[in-house]
Amino acid sequence: MCLALLVILLHCSSLKAREVFTINKVEIRADPSLQVPNGDALTILCIADISKSGNFMIEHHFTFFKDGRILSDITSLQNRTEYKIPAARFADTGEYVCMVKAKEKKKKSEVMLVKVTGLPKPKLTALKNMVTEGEELVLKCEVPEEAPPLTFTFQKLLTPGGPVTRTKKELEKNFTTIEIPVEPGDKILRFQCIASVYSAHGMQESAPSDVELVTVVEPFSTPALVIEPSLNVTEGDNVKLVCRVVVRNYDIEIIIQKDKVILNSTRGQNTLTYFTKVSMQDNGNYTCKVELGSVSKEKTVNMVVTELFSKPELIHSAKMIDEGDWLQLQCKVKGLLPVTKISIKTRYLGKDNLLNDSSSFITKAHVNNTATYICTAEINGIIKESDPVKINVYAPVSIPQLWIVPSVRDVILGRAIRFQCQSMYGTPPITYKFFRGNKTVNSSQIFNKLPAEFRDKPTEVGVEQYSCEASNHHSHIRKRSRELNITVIAPVGKVNLISVPKREVEDGKGISFRCYVETGSLPINFKLLKQNNRKPISEDTKMDTEVIWYKETWSKQDSGEYFCEASNPTNIVQRSDVISINVILASWQKVLIALFVLVIIVILGCGGCCWYLWKKRKAKHPSIEMSGSAGVTNSAGVKLEPRQNSDGQYYPGYMDDSENHMKATDENKGPEHEITEVEYTEVEVSTPDPHRAPVQKGTEPVYSEIRKANNDSGENRYSSTDSW
Repeated sequence: MCLALLVILLHCSSLKAREVFTINKVEIRADPSLQVPNGDALTILCIADISKSGNFMIEHHFTFFKDGRILSDITSLQNRTEYKIPAARFADTGEYVCMVKAKEKKKKSEVMLVKVTGLPKPKLTALKNMVTEGEELVLKCEVPEEAPPLTFTFQKLLTPGGPVTRTKKELEKNFTTIEIPVEPGDKILRFQCIASVYSAHGMQESAPSDVELVTVVEPFSTPALVIEPSLNVTEGDNVKLVCRVVVRNYDIEIIIQKDKVILNSTRGQNTLTYFTKVSMQDNGNYTCKVELGSVSKEKTVNMVVTELFSKPELIHSAKMIDEGDWLQLQCKVKGLLPVTKISIKTRYLGKDNLLNDSSSFITKAHVNNTATYICTAEINGIIKESDPVKINVYAPVSIPQLWIVPSVRDVILGRAIRFQCQSMYGTPPITYKFFRGNKTVNSSQIFNKLPAEFRDKPTEVGVEQYSCEASNHHSHIRKRSRELNITVIAPVGKVNLISVPKREVEDGKGISFRCYVETGSLPINFKLLKQNNRKPISEDTKMDTEVIWYKETWSKQDSGEYFCEASNPTNIVQRSDVISINVILASWQKVLIALFVLVIIVILGCGGCCWYLWKKRKAKHPSIEMSGSAGVTNSAGVKLEPRQNSDGQYYPGYMDDSENHMKATDENKGPEHEITEVEYTEVEVSTPDPHRAPVQKGTEPVYSEIRKANNDSGENRYSSTDSW
């Protein structure tokens, strides 16, 4: 029996060890849909898909989340459960997640977004259905079904400029209240409100609430203001001001004021009284104002006050007094009644110090007596104060000192000099005058103990004398400093450099340089320099405005550009324009060169003439032969051709020899006979006429023209004869 029980226990333990499961998936659903109208029921389902190794039970822990916050924890042996929302609101809009946990295993579903659309109509309530002008009306707008945060918009309807809107946001409540002032002139007020909500998933707005009506009533009448005994009173009289108003049991406020100063006030009463002993300052307009909230009604009257006595007058000997003179003050009062009390006081920073309880005050003036003085008078309880009088007591100035800043011995003409003048003693303000010689240059008023500063530009070279004078409101004393002598020097002006002779000098001869300045204080330092050479050729310091340098012997190496520099104790260096000096040949050198050139020209001229004559002689001697007989004319004056008689008949063989001779002559001509020459010779010509008459014998002068042509031209030499 025991053995059987042991076997059963071992079998059960082995079965328990084989209870294996896994969570495959967790699914979340929304019923009826993911978008639900406001107020409808909403169910969130969570289903766990679990695989098991056997038929055994597992305890499931379901957790519902919305926007990361836990909504509900449910434990069940079933693999599904649900979370119910009977009436969904906008606050239920969000992202839902379900997590299932079984033993040590857990798994989450995917995120599911659920949206609730719309908002319920809000409810608007006025805490009072009847209000008065100026009262604050309290309105309440609520959406009981929704959760905050909510935004409420209140609208005042039927106003002349359209609805008046006010918005208020509530983060922790689903309702809000506002206070709206009831303005004068309102009769019946109409209001409504709208609720809206904003979240990361969108915005929803409700429909307008029902219209709420409020009636407005007038709280009080226009006040009446009475001044007793009358509107015209005398200074010192006791006056009563009474303000009355008709009210309807409201907590009104009554104020009596003069200009902007409130004299008296009361709340919850319909009458207000104000008592005063009037003075001249009480003359003017008085106003009774009745207020309730923003409602205000008022009444104004004018009260005329006759002066009992005039404002006292403080008479003084002078406002500016020399130290040591008498300071005299007297207080005068004009009035019908005797003065009860009179006093003279000093005032400093609003605080009064009593000097004397009488109408006069006298003392020997000291600097410490500089102050503001007043006097007061009292008659019949009315106190009046004179106008304040400022009295200054002046100590005399000391002899001022004048110096240059910074201290220098000489100054340059045209440059500004900075002076300072100061009187060590004396009551400010101190007036300083600055002089050049006896001429006033400038002036300055100093309100403290600092020195006065002046600037001046000297206009002349030499010694300038400067001084300054100090004075204040002391009536007698003006003091002048000692004269300060300043030496004014002028920088050198334009520098000029000239040379004799100008620009050119013969080799071996001398040249003079003259360097001079147009203006400048002495002594002047002169330097003669050559361009691109900073070492001076000559340097002199003169008590004169010019200097002359002479150099006896110049050579070609001395040619170049020269300039002059000039300076004086101002250390301002001026430079002249550059002049060019050219060293040229001496006269004997020029004559020698000219003679040499002339000899060369003569030799070249003679050679040229000889060559020309030789060429001409050679051109005249070559053999010249006639290239043909001269042309003749017959008895009719017609020119005959060669080998023709006077009748125009040809002679056989006449031209053959002539042509051959001309050809031979042309072949003998050399290339040097290129110029055509014309020569004339006298020949005898016979003119036989066998057909018409016997032949006449005689001679006629005929000039034969012989032309020489270029061999290359291809033309034959010919002759022509003219009859005289």
